[in-house]
Amino acid sequence: MKSLDDLIGEGVSGRTVLVRSDLNVPLDGDRITDDGRIRASVPTLRALLDAGARVVVTAHLGRPKGGPDPKYSLAPVAARLGELLGAEVTLAEHGDRARAAVSALDGADGRGGVVLLENIRFDPRETAKNDDDRAAFARELSELAGPSGAFVSDGFGVVHRKQASVYDVALDLPAYAGGLVLAEVEVLRKLTTEPERPYAVVLGGSKVSDKLAVIDALLPRVDALLVGGGMCFTFLAAQGYGVGDSLLERDQIDTCRRLLESGKIVLPVDVVVADDFSAEANTRTVAVDAIPDGWKGLDVGPDTVAAFAEVLGGARTVFWNGPMGVFELAPFAEGTRGVAQAIVDATAATPGAFSVVGGGDSAAAVRALGLPEDGFSHISTGGGASLEFLEGKDLPGIAVLEKS
Repeated sequence: MKSLDDLIGEGVSGRTVLVRSDLNVPLDGDRITDDGRIRASVPTLRALLDAGARVVVTAHLGRPKGGPDPKYSLAPVAARLGELLGAEVTLAEHGDRARAAVSALDGADGRGGVVLLENIRFDPRETAKNDDDRAAFARELSELAGPSGAFVSDGFGVVHRKQASVYDVALDLPAYAGGLVLAEVEVLRKLTTEPERPYAVVLGGSKVSDKLAVIDALLPRVDALLVGGGMCFTFLAAQGYGVGDSLLERDQIDTCRRLLESGKIVLPVDVVVADDFSAEANTRTVAVDAIPDGWKGLDVGPDTVAAFAEVLGGARTVFWNGPMGVFELAPFAEGTRGVAQAIVDATAATPGAFSVVGGGDSAAAVRALGLPEDGFSHISTGGGASLEFLEGKDLPGIAVLEKS
């Protein structure tokens, strides 16, 4: 697929470039609690501005239903993006206001501002199942770029979606992969084609059913698969343990028994339990065969962290997706912190070791818990996209670039 470097080499001074970024960041009211995805979008946008392009960005925030919703406005994102770029970022509503804002851009000297279109999902055609509806919206977006325009796909977190601003626009404009997308694909291909061994995967999160496809895909390829988070309790139930009021998918117990037959799955040996889902709850650390009735497991315990660290310490390739517990609440953060630190330590101690954080909550945990981002070889911006890539699925946003 053609790259951002190819586009800049062709010359973009004075041309309008439509960029699909992933700016879907967590908010607390109007406050951005983790700006990692915004920071990751900056290098591609900065390169285009420096080359003299007139830059128009599309992105989404959350899952608005059926139309504009102030709760999902990109206004806080526009302000933060402007700070990071050192350039004016104009937030423009779709339609006439977007066209006027794009017309006002001056990118010929490389110091022009950026137009960020308001939440692209405010238009229901963005996510429409009907191809014609999506194509019509894509044409409106493409017209903003004009006859000499181009499209850069730089939102890896959405390339697994067949949506107008991700897929259909790439059929209308000359399409290029941004630096972020290229880096993500390169890293994930390294995990799927002859990774250095031993290869260990750490999976967390709440539900086995959410990760079942990737577990099935990874088990034949890995040397060890370490399971934490809420999903571990269904595996423990499959071993015959009582799990109290912990999260449990009863319909997945037989599936977990089948997966355990591989002999590669490593489960917690102790957990932190609480009598309520609250930072103020009473807590205990107990062995997995001693979870009290009425209590729920909300983190892995210190013995589990030590056991996982022993496996990770011998690994040359590590992929981690999903927290070990409810890390957002202080009493249940130490499992995630400990396992993440073990990955950092293993990466530092083993020459040539390669560690990947699989986006989403895992990437947020790294930053929220104050772990060194440069302690990992790569922190992905796309949780769901990363998992689908590892499952071996075709990602529409990548496939369309490869055809361009």
